[in-house]
Amino acid sequence: MMRFRRRLALLALAVLAPALGLGAAQADDATLTPFSASYRLEVKGWPNASIDHRLSRESGHWQSRMEAAIAVARGNEQSRFIVTPKGVRSVNYASGYSLLGVRGSYRLGSDELGERLDRQAALVELSRRAANGGCQATCRFVYQDHRGREESVDYRIVERAPLTLPAGRFDAVKVEVVDPETPDRQLLFHFHPEMPGLLLAAEYHREGERRSRLTLRALETEAPDPFSCR
Repeated sequence: MMRFRRRLALLALAVLAPALGLGAAQADDATLTPFSASYRLEVKGWPNASIDHRLSRESGHWQSRMEAAIAVARGNEQSRFIVTPKGVRSVNYASGYSLLGVRGSYRLGSDELGERLDRQAALVELSRRAANGGCQATCRFVYQDHRGREESVDYRIVERAPLTLPAGRFDAVKVEVVDPETPDRQLLFHFHPEMPGLLLAAEYHREGERRSRLTLRALETEAPDPFSCR
C-alpha cells in the first residue's frame, strides 16, 4: 500500500518545494492562470488511473487541488497559498486517501508550514523557476511532505522542446528531479512555460526503467476574476 501511495503522490506532483537560501523568483498573481486539467496515470503493475487537477483563485488565495482514482483506490490533496513579490507562500494543506477500505488524512496549517511550501504550492514555484531558467546546473530543493517532514531533492533543467500530447501540442520545459539518497530513481517533469502549476507530462524511472507515466489528456483555462480580492 505504501509503495502505491508514494508512486501516486510522486507522479501527482507531490514532491517539491524551494530550497533554503536560493531566494524565490519574483512573482505576483498576474503570473498565474486558473485552469482545469485531466491526466492519465500509468503505473507498472497497477490499473491505469485518472487524475483531475484544478488551479483556482478564491477569497484572496490561490488553491491547487488534485484528485486521483482507480478501481481500488482514491486520493486527493489540496493547497491554499498566496503569491507575493517575494514568491509563493503556503497557507494550509490537506490530503487524504482510501485504499481497499483503509483510509487516512493529513493536514498542515500555517504553524506547521512555516516558511516552507507544501507539495502542491511547490509545484507552482518549481514550474515558475523552470520557466524562468532559474538553475542551469543542479540545484537543491527542500520541501515538506504530507506529514510535515522535511525532505530534499536535486533538480536541473534538461531542455526546452515541443511536446505532442492527447490534449494538443505544447512548448515544454523538461526538468529532471533526483533524490540524492536514491540516485537510481529519477522523475522527469514537462512543465508549461507560461502556465505555472500545469504539468504537461511526467515519468518516473528506476534503475533505467520507466515505471510510471503521467500524460495531460484535456485542458481548460479561464480568465482570472478581476474582482477577486488582492
